[in-house]
Amino acid sequence: MGPNKYIHLTFAIGVLVLAFLLYKTGDWIWSYFGKTNDLAMQGTALLCAVVGGIIAYRNERMFATTADVTRELEKVTWPTKKETYYATIIVLVTVLIATLILSFFDFVWAFFAGKILK
Repeated sequence: MGPNKYIHLTFAIGVLVLAFLLYKTGDWIWSYFGKTNDLAMQGTALLCAVVGGIIAYRNERMFATTADVTRELEKVTWPTKKETYYATIIVLVTVLIATLILSFFDFVWAFFAGKILK
């Protein structure tokens, strides 16, 4: 596949997603008029998606944009398992502290509201 394998993969996934969306949209619209032929609807959606994908793939501007995005994604550094573990612990502790603080304020306001409304 070469250096452009992620670009090709992006367009292939885009075609599949577009085919799915076209099928669901066509099925939804056609259901108002009667029973649909699933095979015809799927074939039409896939054909339209493939044609749209080929047009998008041959568009130089869209291909260049996709290439830029994939190059930027290659620069992303993903966290290690250890970093993810510690970040999760920090999030859980922060949520626990925020829950305790908000619970305390809720208890205080409920207490004073109960005294005022009596």
